[in-house]
Amino acid sequence: MSFSLAIVGRPNVGKSTLFNRIAGKKMAIVNDQPGITRDWREAEGYLMGDALRIIDTAGLEESFDDSIQGRMRRQTEAALNEADVILFLIDGRAGLTPLDEHFASWLRKQGKPVILGVNKCENEKASQAALAEAYGLGFGDPVPLSAEHGDGMDLLHEVLKPHMSEPVTEETEETEQSAESDDIDAIEGDENYDFASDGDAGSDTSLKIAIVGRPNVGKSTLLNAIVGSERVMTGPEAGITRDAIAVQWEFEGRSFRLVDTAGLRKKAKVVDDVERMAGGDTLRAIRLAHVVILVIDSTVMLEKQDLSIAQHVVEEGRALVIAANKWDLIDNAEEALEQLNDRLTSSLAQVKNVPVITLSAQTRKNVDKVLDTVLRTHEVWNCRVPTGKLNRWVAGMESRNPAPLVEGRPNRLKYIAQIKTRPPTFALWVSQAGNLPDIYSRYIVNGLRKDFDIPGVPIRLLVRSSKNPYK
Repeated sequence: MSFSLAIVGRPNVGKSTLFNRIAGKKMAIVNDQPGITRDWREAEGYLMGDALRIIDTAGLEESFDDSIQGRMRRQTEAALNEADVILFLIDGRAGLTPLDEHFASWLRKQGKPVILGVNKCENEKASQAALAEAYGLGFGDPVPLSAEHGDGMDLLHEVLKPHMSEPVTEETEETEQSAESDDIDAIEGDENYDFASDGDAGSDTSLKIAIVGRPNVGKSTLLNAIVGSERVMTGPEAGITRDAIAVQWEFEGRSFRLVDTAGLRKKAKVVDDVERMAGGDTLRAIRLAHVVILVIDSTVMLEKQDLSIAQHVVEEGRALVIAANKWDLIDNAEEALEQLNDRLTSSLAQVKNVPVITLSAQTRKNVDKVLDTVLRTHEVWNCRVPTGKLNRWVAGMESRNPAPLVEGRPNRLKYIAQIKTRPPTFALWVSQAGNLPDIYSRYIVNGLRKDFDIPGVPIRLLVRSSKNPYK
């Protein structure tokens, strides 16, 4: 595991801004409002070319009860256990405060190396007093920083270097490979075409799972139940989770990256900037996921917003699993399950047989089935169908139900091939693509789903005009 650095300090000193700076992307929500970050989150980042694991934490509060602030403090304490070095950040504009001094005393008892950073030092004259006061905390020379402008990163790297036993050199970020050919029409008629030779799209080191849903349906509780620890904050208040929190986890030798997200409400109901940014973070998590677990509240079965989220997941081409939480509160389970499946069939018709798990995250009932279902769905999402088999199949589909005539002439199905996985994507060449009705395309997609056993995931069909009418 790479060297890890936890960034701590009182609220609104710039911890998340520095986290984003080192991570090289805007991963944590940043706002002038104090207390935006509530859970600790981690990411891989780079300082002067050396790789490190950075941990963003909630603002340190002097709360020890079960309030939101008290739970935030416990999350920060848990984050410190994961760190090799602690970067204690103070505000260079505000200067040293009694709260800074209180937490400096607390950090000295943690038994880990502490580096003192003075943020917001864009103006050297204005920050001189804060830098001078910082020496009194007893953490050695303070490091002047400006997370907003990127100043002082070289100085921070210099003081961290002795703690990095084996610095890792920065590498180019791995991108998901597409199996789609650059010139798709060049493959028409090739019965031996197999896009698998273009690169293995299933070679990710971690299976990426996003847990999404409306506010207060139990997303964070489900993540904690899966990993078996209080990794993210939970509580009866709606909207506790703001940042999308990624958790790296291993199960039976396989690596998972679980992402807990903020609840998504209807756009018309979102008036707060923080909630708007949190919603954008959630949509990004969906876009980057392999499998999305949509958590719904079984006591208010499949509301319009649930379906809207499900449709967005499908449009993004992600594999979808429905987790019906709070099932222990349902009186007539058989009737409720039938109602849920009927609603999915009628309102999410573009994806047949989406897997549904009934569970209680609070009591952990059926939580063990979640990963099994995710793995099966992920396998379907990565399915591959041989080209020769596809073309024999499409000939049979055409003989049973030919496409409608175009000006009295047949609109022949010339060739079909799978060009991509994740989601399964097929290209179909016909005599006149522009005159193939949508209902016939759905006939082909439904046939692919049924005959090649591709349930519960989106299937994409690209219809193209044949350029080789006599081949």
